[in-house]
Amino acid sequence: QTFTFRHLREITLRTANALRADGFSIGMKGAVLSPNDAVGFACLLGIVRAGMVWVAINPRNALDENCFILDNFECEILFYHSAFEQAIEAIRKRVPRIRRFVCIDRPGNNAPALLEWVREQPADEIDPGTGPDDLVLLQTTGGTTGVPKGAMHTNRSLEGFFANMYSVFQFEDTPPVYLAAAPITHAGGYLALFVLAQGGTVVLQSKIDPKLLCAAIERRRISFLYLPPTAIYGLIASPAVKEHDLSSLRYFAYGAAPMAPEKLRECLKLFGPVMLQAFGQTETLFPVTYLARADHRGADGGNADDKRLTSCGRAAPFARLGIMDDSGNLLGDGEHGEIVVRATSVMAGYYKNPEETARANAFGWHHTGDIGYRDGDGFYYIVDRKKDMIVTGGFNVWSVEVEKVLQSHPAVMDCAVIGVPDDKWGEAVHAVVELKSGQKVTGDELIALCKEKIGSVKSPKGVEFIDALPRSAVGKVLKRHLRDRYWQGHARRVG
Repeated sequence: QTFTFRHLREITLRTANALRADGFSIGMKGAVLSPNDAVGFACLLGIVRAGMVWVAINPRNALDENCFILDNFECEILFYHSAFEQAIEAIRKRVPRIRRFVCIDRPGNNAPALLEWVREQPADEIDPGTGPDDLVLLQTTGGTTGVPKGAMHTNRSLEGFFANMYSVFQFEDTPPVYLAAAPITHAGGYLALFVLAQGGTVVLQSKIDPKLLCAAIERRRISFLYLPPTAIYGLIASPAVKEHDLSSLRYFAYGAAPMAPEKLRECLKLFGPVMLQAFGQTETLFPVTYLARADHRGADGGNADDKRLTSCGRAAPFARLGIMDDSGNLLGDGEHGEIVVRATSVMAGYYKNPEETARANAFGWHHTGDIGYRDGDGFYYIVDRKKDMIVTGGFNVWSVEVEKVLQSHPAVMDCAVIGVPDDKWGEAVHAVVELKSGQKVTGDELIALCKEKIGSVKSPKGVEFIDALPRSAVGKVLKRHLRDRYWQGHARRVG
């Protein structure tokens, strides 16, 4: 199904006018529960056009999590795809504050079909009635720890996102053709907005599947693609990348997690000099730093060295970054501390959570929770998540450093390094490894590789193989789930 700009605009305006006619006013909350779908995307634009706040929910979340988000973020209308009809019955009971349900693709059970609901409404422009600092989006933090928090984004912070995107991604005279395979409730949706703002084309795909991705790139002549590293690892391991013409790609963006240099070099070999890393967070949007296409190349025209390929790049034009110690002092080049950000794209705070907001904004900077450093050329390097540092025998071990070595082995698809309780070391470095299909390697071989590359102190004391690492709805590895098995019965989660 294909939608022109004119058709999409008409649907969004009719939806906005229907919301107003149904009593939904400025600042009220609405959400869309749908797989990647053009009409679902139009509904979220209609919510914003009406001056309401879009509550982003991921269709891949568990039902309990989405019910919590809808209730605690005070959602009052839910647009949904019929694929979720069974879940809607549970949501009606558990989130009674939602007073209107609209099914986007057909009449639902006790819910009108969208096109019928908007039929009598005009496709006239509507004044949203909001200003630069009014709330437009509640984006939930990734569910890797505890209860989801709602990052409050305003028109101004989204403006900051667009400013940095226009500075970093430049398509010259040819509008981009973007393949949205990642959920449009998160980074995939922001990128779709950016592409449409340039008069580009968005091709929606309901799931990340290497064969479907490669076929779509060739058939639709895709020029812009974004995937998280876990999905990229699956893509480059698939025979499909060598069976299709992928030469139309001009930007292959990646982010959301560190990427192993060896796998990045494989991408450069397969796709050419099109890779661009964008670093950001739910709270800051993105990119606040970026590793440009040219930064992936060395002075001799070949690939950049391993050190540069592990960088998350330089600060984006409309963002200021620093490295800060626990006392609020900004540190110099080469010194390790927490990466902090000042930018118009930073959230206004966490929804109804002043304590966490104050913690995130300590000393007047947004605290990312990432430990890193800046080199003399202005490139930033993420060493680890602050909470993922392992203290073993009095030494600090950054899990990301160990993971990069493990990921360099050709048999390894992905891995997670955690600290587990140990009588001798306090915490022992432990690797949980997911292998590529049909590949074999022993734990001793991986430990030997680590000892060779980073020394015995940082090397895993144990290696565990697992069919599939636990991941969140946006593809991030859930280290908390892995740790829980080892730390049950302990008073604290550090050695």
